[in-house]
Amino acid sequence: MRQRVTIDRQRRLLLALPLACGALKANAAALARSAPLPPPEVRSEVPGARLLGSGRLTYYLFHVYDARLWAGPGFDAARFDQSPLALELEYARGFDNTDIAERSIEEMRRSGPISPDQETRWLAAMQQAFPNVAEGDRTTGVQVPGVATRYFVNGKFTGEIRDPEFTRLFFGIWLSARTSEPKLRRALLAGPPRGT
Repeated sequence: MRQRVTIDRQRRLLLALPLACGALKANAAALARSAPLPPPEVRSEVPGARLLGSGRLTYYLFHVYDARLWAGPGFDAARFDQSPLALELEYARGFDNTDIAERSIEEMRRSGPISPDQETRWLAAMQQAFPNVAEGDRTTGVQVPGVATRYFVNGKFTGEIRDPEFTRLFFGIWLSARTSEPKLRRALLAGPPRGT
């Protein structure tokens, strides 16, 4: 009798196995559908990119932009400057490109010194690469490690700054331990938001 019970139990387990596998496959498919897809410029510039995290920048009570950090496998926050990545900003208000460039230089100084010559060159390059932004515009900066920073606005390529030091300091605005916005940095490095 004991042997018959064991055999019946094994048969039930074997019959239940395909159902369990089907449920796991359905769960995996649902998770894949719910994972946010990178925008087209991120998919083409950073193969295998996945959302690392997202956050919101506010200045006093004003919503400035929502940020999303995309990177490929093997990303290490301690060595962010050595990984291909993309930082996507969706603006909640409009800004002049000169204001964005000047504020970027101020923030870049937190990560390292900038000579007067670098400041002049970088301000001019950013003003050329950055258009004015309006509410709802989406900008994407792509880090090509040790080479350049590439810029896109609403998916359209707008320019490139080929300078490894600029690239390191620019992405350091958000990812350096010396950032002026540590809460946003933690959110960008925390992983995708729950429910996605």
